[in-house]
Amino acid sequence: MPTMNETLDTRGSPVTRISISMPEDLLQELDVMVARRGFESRSQAIGTMINDQLLEHKRQLGEQVMVGTITLLYDRSVKGLQKQLSDLQCHHIDEVISSLHVHLMDKQMLEVVLVQGPATKLQAIADAMSTLRGVITGRLQLMAATIPPVHPLSKG
Repeated sequence: MPTMNETLDTRGSPVTRISISMPEDLLQELDVMVARRGFESRSQAIGTMINDQLLEHKRQLGEQVMVGTITLLYDRSVKGLQKQLSDLQCHHIDEVISSLHVHLMDKQMLEVVLVQGPATKLQAIADAMSTLRGVITGRLQLMAATIPPVHPLSKG
Protein backbone atom coordinates (compact mmCIF):
# COMPACT_ATOMS: atom_id res chain seq x y z
CA MET A 1 0.00 0.00 0.00
CA PRO A 2 1.54 3.34 -0.99
CA THR A 3 2.07 6.01 1.60
CA MET A 4 0.25 9.31 1.27
CA ASN A 5 3.04 10.91 -0.84
CA GLU A 6 4.02 7.78 -2.77
CA THR A 7 2.65 6.99 -6.21
CA LEU A 8 2.85 3.75 -8.18
CA ASP A 9 3.51 3.18 -11.87
CA THR A 10 1.41 0.91 -14.09
CA ARG A 11 3.38 -2.12 -12.86
CA GLY A 12 2.73 -1.26 -9.21
CA SER A 13 6.29 -0.11 -8.57
CA PRO A 14 6.93 3.02 -6.49
CA VAL A 15 7.66 6.12 -8.55
CA THR A 16 10.39 8.57 -7.56
CA ARG A 17 10.15 12.20 -8.61
CA ILE A 18 13.31 13.75 -10.08
CA SER A 19 14.09 17.14 -11.55
CA ILE A 20 15.99 17.81 -14.76
CA SER A 21 17.13 20.95 -16.50
CA MET A 22 17.34 21.51 -20.26
CA PRO A 23 17.52 24.36 -22.76
CA GLU A 24 14.16 25.91 -23.65
CA ASP A 25 14.39 24.90 -27.33
CA LEU A 26 14.98 21.25 -26.35
CA LEU A 27 11.97 21.39 -24.01
CA GLN A 28 9.82 22.76 -26.84
CA GLU A 29 10.94 19.91 -29.12
CA LEU A 30 10.14 17.44 -26.35
CA ASP A 31 6.64 18.88 -25.95
CA VAL A 32 6.02 18.59 -29.71
CA MET A 33 7.15 14.95 -29.66
CA VAL A 34 5.03 14.19 -26.58
CA ALA A 35 1.95 15.59 -28.34
CA ARG A 36 2.61 13.93 -31.71
CA ARG A 37 3.35 10.49 -30.26
CA GLY A 38 0.45 10.63 -27.80
CA PHE A 39 2.35 10.30 -24.55
CA GLU A 40 0.31 11.16 -21.46
CA SER A 41 3.09 13.34 -20.08
CA ARG A 42 6.70 14.44 -20.41
CA SER A 43 7.52 11.97 -17.65
CA GLN A 44 6.14 9.07 -19.67
CA ALA A 45 8.10 10.14 -22.77
CA ILE A 46 11.35 10.64 -20.86
CA GLY A 47 10.88 7.33 -19.04
CA THR A 48 10.41 5.56 -22.38
CA MET A 49 13.56 7.20 -23.79
CA ILE A 50 15.59 6.25 -20.71
CA ASN A 51 14.32 2.66 -20.90
CA ASP A 52 15.34 2.49 -24.60
CA GLN A 53 18.83 3.72 -23.75
CA LEU A 54 19.19 1.27 -20.84
CA LEU A 55 18.20 -1.60 -23.14
CA GLU A 56 20.75 -0.42 -25.72
CA HIS A 57 23.38 -0.28 -22.99
CA LYS A 58 22.54 -3.85 -21.92
CA ARG A 59 22.70 -4.95 -25.56
CA GLN A 60 26.17 -3.49 -25.87
CA LEU A 61 27.32 -5.23 -22.69
CA GLY A 62 26.57 -8.44 -24.46
CA GLU A 63 25.84 -11.48 -22.34
CA GLN A 64 22.50 -10.63 -20.75
CA VAL A 65 19.67 -12.81 -22.08
CA MET A 66 17.21 -10.58 -23.89
CA VAL A 67 14.21 -11.05 -26.14
CA GLY A 68 13.69 -9.35 -29.48
CA THR A 69 12.90 -9.56 -33.14
CA ILE A 70 14.97 -9.71 -36.28
CA THR A 71 13.01 -8.02 -39.05
CA LEU A 72 14.09 -8.75 -42.60
CA LEU A 73 12.93 -7.46 -45.97
CA TYR A 74 14.26 -9.54 -48.83
CA ASP A 75 13.85 -10.50 -52.47
CA ARG A 76 12.27 -13.95 -52.43
CA SER A 77 13.33 -14.58 -56.04
CA VAL A 78 17.03 -14.76 -55.09
CA LYS A 79 17.90 -18.43 -55.54
CA GLY A 80 18.63 -20.25 -52.29
CA LEU A 81 18.04 -17.26 -49.99
CA GLN A 82 14.99 -18.67 -48.21
CA LYS A 83 16.85 -21.96 -47.58
CA GLN A 84 19.85 -20.06 -46.18
CA LEU A 85 17.58 -18.11 -43.82
CA SER A 86 15.83 -21.31 -42.75
CA ASP A 87 19.17 -23.07 -42.21
CA LEU A 88 20.41 -20.18 -40.04
CA GLN A 89 17.26 -20.40 -37.92
CA CYS A 90 17.71 -24.17 -37.50
CA HIS A 91 21.40 -23.73 -36.65
CA HIS A 92 20.41 -21.27 -33.89
CA ILE A 93 17.47 -23.30 -32.60
CA ASP A 94 18.23 -22.34 -28.97
CA GLU A 95 17.77 -18.64 -29.82
CA VAL A 96 15.03 -18.73 -32.49
CA ILE A 97 11.59 -18.96 -30.89
CA SER A 98 9.36 -18.44 -33.92
CA SER A 99 9.19 -16.74 -37.29
CA LEU A 100 6.53 -15.24 -39.50
CA HIS A 101 6.84 -14.30 -43.13
CA VAL A 102 4.52 -12.29 -45.32
CA HIS A 103 4.56 -12.17 -49.11
CA LEU A 104 4.65 -8.58 -50.34
CA MET A 105 4.44 -7.00 -53.78
CA ASP A 106 7.23 -7.18 -56.35
CA LYS A 107 8.78 -10.47 -55.14
CA GLN A 108 9.51 -9.03 -51.72
CA MET A 109 9.13 -10.91 -48.46
CA LEU A 110 8.89 -9.54 -44.92
CA GLU A 111 10.12 -11.95 -42.25
CA VAL A 112 10.01 -11.38 -38.50
CA VAL A 113 12.00 -13.78 -36.33
CA LEU A 114 11.34 -13.85 -32.57
CA VAL A 115 14.59 -14.51 -30.72
CA GLN A 116 15.83 -14.83 -27.16
CA GLY A 117 19.37 -15.22 -25.90
CA PRO A 118 22.58 -13.34 -25.11
CA ALA A 119 22.50 -9.97 -26.87
CA THR A 120 25.85 -10.49 -28.63
CA LYS A 121 24.66 -13.83 -30.02
CA LEU A 122 21.39 -12.30 -31.23
CA GLN A 123 23.31 -9.51 -32.95
CA ALA A 124 25.56 -12.09 -34.65
CA ILE A 125 22.49 -14.01 -35.90
CA ALA A 126 20.88 -10.79 -37.17
CA ASP A 127 24.13 -9.82 -38.92
CA ALA A 128 24.40 -13.26 -40.54
CA MET A 129 20.85 -12.97 -41.87
CA SER A 130 21.02 -9.31 -42.89
CA THR A 131 24.19 -9.69 -44.94
CA LEU A 132 22.96 -12.53 -47.15
CA ARG A 133 22.69 -11.72 -50.86
CA GLY A 134 19.10 -10.71 -51.57
CA VAL A 135 18.34 -9.24 -48.16
CA ILE A 136 17.32 -5.62 -48.71
CA THR A 137 17.35 -4.60 -45.07
CA GLY A 138 17.51 -6.24 -41.67
CA ARG A 139 17.26 -4.99 -38.11
CA LEU A 140 17.52 -6.44 -34.62
CA GLN A 141 15.21 -4.88 -32.05
CA LEU A 142 15.79 -5.93 -28.43
CA MET A 143 13.59 -5.35 -25.41
CA ALA A 144 13.18 -6.46 -21.83
CA ALA A 145 12.38 -10.18 -21.61
CA THR A 146 8.61 -10.55 -21.50
CA ILE A 147 8.23 -14.18 -22.51
CA PRO A 148 9.01 -17.09 -20.19
CA PRO A 149 12.73 -17.86 -20.44
CA VAL A 150 13.32 -20.61 -23.00
CA HIS A 151 16.99 -20.05 -23.73
CA PRO A 152 19.32 -22.56 -22.00
CA LEU A 153 21.34 -19.77 -20.34
CA SER A 154 18.22 -18.29 -18.73
CA LYS A 155 17.41 -21.58 -16.96
CA GLY A 156 20.58 -21.66 -14.88
